[in-house]
Amino acid sequence: MGTKVSNWPRAAKRSLIMAADCLLLPFSLWAAICLRMGNWQAANAYSWWIFFLPSVIAIPIFIRMGLYRAVIRFLGDKAALTILLAVTISVLVFSGVYAFLGLPNIPRGALAIYWVMALFTIGVSRFMARILLRQFESRSGRRVVIYGSGSAGRQLALALRISREYMPVAFVDDDVAQRGLTIDGITVYPSDQLQSLIRKFEATEILLAMPSASRNRRIEIINQLVPMHVRVQVVPGFADLVGGEVKMSDVREVEIDELLGRDAVPPDERLLAANIRDKAVMVTGAGGSIGSELCRQIMANKPKMLVLYELSEFALYSIERELRHVAQVHKSTIEILPVLGSVQNMNRMSNIMCRYKIQTVYHAAAYKHVPLVECNMIEGIVNNTFGTRATALAAIAADVQTFVLISTDKAVRPTNVMGASKRMAELVLQAFASDPDVATHFSIVRFGNVLGSSGSVVPLFRQQIARGGPVTVTHPEIIRYFMTIPEASQLVIQAGALGGNGEVFVLDMGEPVRILDLARRMINLSGFSVKDANDPHGDIEISFTGLRPGEKLYEELLIGGDVTGTSHPRIMKAQENYLPRPRMEAVIEMLANACADNNLVSIRGILFEHVAGYKPERDIVDHLYEARPSLSTPAR
Repeated sequence: MGTKVSNWPRAAKRSLIMAADCLLLPFSLWAAICLRMGNWQAANAYSWWIFFLPSVIAIPIFIRMGLYRAVIRFLGDKAALTILLAVTISVLVFSGVYAFLGLPNIPRGALAIYWVMALFTIGVSRFMARILLRQFESRSGRRVVIYGSGSAGRQLALALRISREYMPVAFVDDDVAQRGLTIDGITVYPSDQLQSLIRKFEATEILLAMPSASRNRRIEIINQLVPMHVRVQVVPGFADLVGGEVKMSDVREVEIDELLGRDAVPPDERLLAANIRDKAVMVTGAGGSIGSELCRQIMANKPKMLVLYELSEFALYSIERELRHVAQVHKSTIEILPVLGSVQNMNRMSNIMCRYKIQTVYHAAAYKHVPLVECNMIEGIVNNTFGTRATALAAIAADVQTFVLISTDKAVRPTNVMGASKRMAELVLQAFASDPDVATHFSIVRFGNVLGSSGSVVPLFRQQIARGGPVTVTHPEIIRYFMTIPEASQLVIQAGALGGNGEVFVLDMGEPVRILDLARRMINLSGFSVKDANDPHGDIEISFTGLRPGEKLYEELLIGGDVTGTSHPRIMKAQENYLPRPRMEAVIEMLANACADNNLVSIRGILFEHVAGYKPERDIVDHLYEARPSLSTPAR
């Protein structure tokens, strides 16, 4: 019955409360007279209609003061004050009307008692209705424990009740002073009782509502929650909340970077602004994972102009729309120019750079998906190597001051064409940098995987978990370095401003992460258990699919051991061998001819000879390759 009432239309609920008031007010007047006279028969001396006069007077006043607009489930202090004021006014008006009509005298003491009774019955009826409605709703909503009973936790509890999809059953807090308190009907417990609370209340989710806590503290708490096999979600920091108010829409999944256990070093504002502030900047691949974040960071450092160069029409449309919205919100005068084009079109890029007098170029356009490039060797080389060369030549022709290449750890002793094509791109820029006639300064920034980028394991695992599994891992021992996209983009910008020419900068990626451990954590933090030999009745299985073409168990950031530090604690400088420009041009010509002839064996031979440590682990798997014993080159 209660559940049916809670689902009634709002107008029906208002009518029910109004009807209850029409009965409670006469009862309050009758009880007040009887209590004052000390005789339960005393009210019989008055005409019956006198007892309904309070309802006739009070209901219009209640309507005017909004008592029937309040949502019963969320009555608070303001509603209580409104009830006090409305009842007081209605009693005073009733007293005046009663005296004006010359009706039989009601003792003044009875009127005072009536005021108290009316307050009690009108107020208690609403708060009892609130309790009952919440009890009925708690049976259907998902039960959650809120970790943190501060301002954010309390706001979140209210937001959860408004959503009606969740029901907060307990607060957990590390603060000893908070323990044992009851906040809006919810008890605060110590954190060491969390496991028993989950069993007691059959909670399925934990919401971490500690936006002021340090990142290290959040990581500690999340690590404690991993073995509990409940879904964990997080309220972001107050800096990310509009007006400091917490809404249900603010709650997000636990980001995997919160599990890496490494704080981001605050950026050097001087380095961030050096190549950007009041300058004309161009980003190639502006719609990609790294390119789009570079654009956001560049916008924050106030360039004069930002040219977005992108081959994908939709990606270009998306990032332009986002950046224009940011500019509008911040009343920015930065000129944003979306340009469609391929990095292989040197003439177009040169014309664009000259037309807008570009001073800094961040080259993020590349094919990066290892198995795809392995099966499409020529396209990978044409885009990654020759595309980089064309962009660099355009920059030289347009007198660009600074050119920064976003490279990859897969360029170090590569086992795949993608990594080899990126190392060839690095060699091209190092050759240009060695030419004294070239004025443009070239920098290369090499780093590992970025969390949440397109094609990375994190979004893939999330999709697989949402489908119920299995979660696919290529090998139980595979490890990778990880960094967040914003952190990587900031470090790219800072590395490009460290000076020098033709240098390879390597980002400190912290400790490598075993992908199997990452998968287990994501499953547990989604509220599931891993199905394996130790737990055959678990929820989601992890299956091993084997290394893909060109994939290796671990990645490296340095070809040699010669590395020096820089003024930034997370940026190192590698000293690596390269070819002078005339020799490199000859190599590029051979590679171009091999690509034009679709000679995949010759392409592999050139990569063998000029990319240090290139060692593919299997034969050519390109779509257009036909193995011929007399021509094939065995993997070395």
